[in-house]
Amino acid sequence: MDITGLTSLERRIWRAFPRGVTVDVRPDGREDPATVQDAERMVRAEVIRALVLGGSSESGEAPALRIAGAVITGVLDLRHAEIRHPVRVASCRFQHCLELDGAQTRQLDISGSCLPALAATSLRVEGALRLTDCRVAGSVRLSNAGISGGIFLDGARLGSGDGWALQLDHASVGADVWAPGLVALGGIRLGTAHVEGAVNLEDAQVQSTNGDALDAARLTVGTVLNGGGLTAEGRVRLTGAKVAGWVSFIEARLSNPGGVALGISSCEAVQLTLRGAHPVRGDVRMHYAAFKVIEAEPQVWPATVRLEGLMYEALAPRLPAADRLALLQRDADGFVPHSYEQLAASYRRVGDDAEARTVQLAKQRRRRAAMPWYARLWGHLQDAAVGYGFRPARAGGWLLALLLVGWVAFGTHPPPPVEHGKGPGFNAPVYTLDLLLPVVDFGQQSAFAPAGFYQWLSYLLIAVGWVLATTIAAGITRTLSRP
Repeated sequence: MDITGLTSLERRIWRAFPRGVTVDVRPDGREDPATVQDAERMVRAEVIRALVLGGSSESGEAPALRIAGAVITGVLDLRHAEIRHPVRVASCRFQHCLELDGAQTRQLDISGSCLPALAATSLRVEGALRLTDCRVAGSVRLSNAGISGGIFLDGARLGSGDGWALQLDHASVGADVWAPGLVALGGIRLGTAHVEGAVNLEDAQVQSTNGDALDAARLTVGTVLNGGGLTAEGRVRLTGAKVAGWVSFIEARLSNPGGVALGISSCEAVQLTLRGAHPVRGDVRMHYAAFKVIEAEPQVWPATVRLEGLMYEALAPRLPAADRLALLQRDADGFVPHSYEQLAASYRRVGDDAEARTVQLAKQRRRRAAMPWYARLWGHLQDAAVGYGFRPARAGGWLLALLLVGWVAFGTHPPPPVEHGKGPGFNAPVYTLDLLLPVVDFGQQSAFAPAGFYQWLSYLLIAVGWVLATTIAAGITRTLSRP
């Protein structure tokens, strides 16, 4: 380009480029670039293109484009370009979309700038991509991008509420996706992306009108996915995501009434935490997800959940089983035995066998509700007698109560002997035990023959004894066979 055709500002930029010197035309470093209208601060996009693609350099210097506070006129079209020098166009206003599809560059920093859109599909950056405090009226398209360093979106404001505000699907990021305080009017798409470091969406605000606030299906994260304080209006989808560390929604607000608010089916992470989160508005789906620890207060979960195949080792905070069982009752898939087994196993791992038995008892009661009437009747007998084997002390209580009844009844009205002068002397408590215990013979039952009411009482005690023996045997078998 002929340098004689440049404006005064363009000439300054041209001369500063070989030495990598910053040209800052802002009268106040805190100004809003969207309001800049000064014609003297306008720089043509073709001048910037000519510099970054073929600008001159001086011996011993490190050329770089560094501009602050300018207005970029025209379309800066760098599609499929190979940019060998660092580019920093900070706090500038772009009149048109920045075109970087398929481009390759060392470093790109447009922090604090204002632009209609950023088209950077398949962009390759050897260092970091910085969009800190940017305002993009449309979308930021980084699908299939390869960023060796990190992506910085902290404090940025993206999108207009129509479609995706940020697209990073199928991208590869060698460090962090750093976006605390991000405001996205439209969804964020991270599906099938690979992030070596962390994905930080702390205190971000995402509002989607098309369903997904955060689509991170099959996302791979090397450390943590931090959504602490995240406000998401629309579905948060982590289906099939793999996170080496935590998935955190501490103090988050997840809302998608009438739909799925949190979908983490088949997600894998060390820990899922919703500590201090607001109650989720919408459904939660956790099919076949796997975590070592799930941290959430019971009131966080919504009225509808799906837990089939969910795997975990522990729940936090430590709460009684009764406070956790209500969630299993709300499973939209109905009675899911695996969910009860998982909860019981989590209590056994910490040595709390009493709470584990409470869960197992609840499982049997829930199963009973779906059985035929005769099976339900037998189930009620097992429940009342020994709590399906998980309340063995009940059997002792029944035996003691019935022993006292028989002792008093037969002690006040001893039955006559079958043969006078033969057999043992009558002993009311031993006689009652002989009736109640079907596999024990003390010789009392066969030696005496009650009549009338007391004969019917003996029959009742024999029948109850058999029921108790059968239910105790069934309960012991179930207890011994459980994993």
